[in-house]
Formats: sequence, C-alpha cells, structure tokens
Amino acid sequence: MSQARIRPLDPKEWTDAQREMLGPMDRGNQTTDVFKTCLRNPDLCRAWMPFTLYLLSDKNSLTTRDKELLILRTSWLCRADYDWAHHVARAKQAGLTDGEIQRIPKGPDAQGWSRFDALLLRASDELHADQFIKDATWKSLAERYNERQLMDAVFTVGQYVMVSMFLNSAGVQLEPGFTGLPK
Repeated sequence: MSQARIRPLDPKEWTDAQREMLGPMDRGNQTTDVFKTCLRNPDLCRAWMPFTLYLLSDKNSLTTRDKELLILRTSWLCRADYDWAHHVARAKQAGLTDGEIQRIPKGPDAQGWSRFDALLLRASDELHADQFIKDATWKSLAERYNERQLMDAVFTVGQYVMVSMFLNSAGVQLEPGFTGLPK
C-alpha cells in the first residue's frame, strides 16, 4: 500500500496512559509507526504490548539470533515489508551475516544453512503453511530446545504472522531510511 489506512497517532496527541502502555517502546517522535498505529485502539494496545515486550525481551528463552531468524523468515512468508525492515538490523546485531539474511527468502533448503538454522526456517514455513510443526521437525528441534524454547518458537512465529496481517492490512508505512523486503 502506498499510504496508511490507519494513520499513526502523533505523539503530541498521546495521553499519559498511552505513554505508559508503550513502556520502553515509547520513544516520542522516534517511536515506530507500528506502535503509534496500535495506539488508535488503546484496549487492544494495552493487551498486546506485554506479549510483544515478552517476545522481544531476554525473557523469551530463544537466543536473539534464533528469534530473529524466525522473525525474518515469517516476515518474508507474510510479505511484511515493515517487520522485515525493522528486524534486519536486529538480526545483524544478533550475529546473522548479510549473506544469511539474503538467503532467508530462499528457505530452509538453500545451501549454506547449518542443520539447526534450516530446522528453524522449516518450522516457520510449516507453521505458516499449516499452523503446525510436523513431527520430524519438532523432534529435531527438541534435540536442542527444551519445552519452553519450543513454545517460545511457536509463539514468536505466531506473533509475527498476526502483526504482519495488521501491518499489511492497515498499510503501516516504512519510516524514512528503512528498506523493505528484498526483490
């Protein structure tokens, strides 16, 4: 979409309660538009923010690298320019290389992935296609992940599918300086 269907709420219009809702994501004018747009529905935003903050925090039992690999693959599958753009820098900070990031669109069968990275991409693909991780993929993930990590992986992918639906449908626009999905 070339313009937003739901306009982000300008920080000058925020109430103290809305600022409190955003917590650490409140960066005034620098707050990303996904959060500014969410503020258009305060009850929804109030309910969604703790979940989002959990998944992005160190409380999420996945390594940041694994989490970002799942998020970028999900963003690619959902054609979510906005999330892709905002997570590429996080992925690089977490140790993903430019080559790995460029390989994410090619999927789990692309040459160069470690066995476990390919499993994470496959899990994202399976969740996206069937809302289910197949037994073979689950068992292989469970060789390294405990139950908590398996749950966090599923909820991380689910969160980014849901957010992609919102971003794409609401037409949340990329902020200046961000680049969306690779062509």
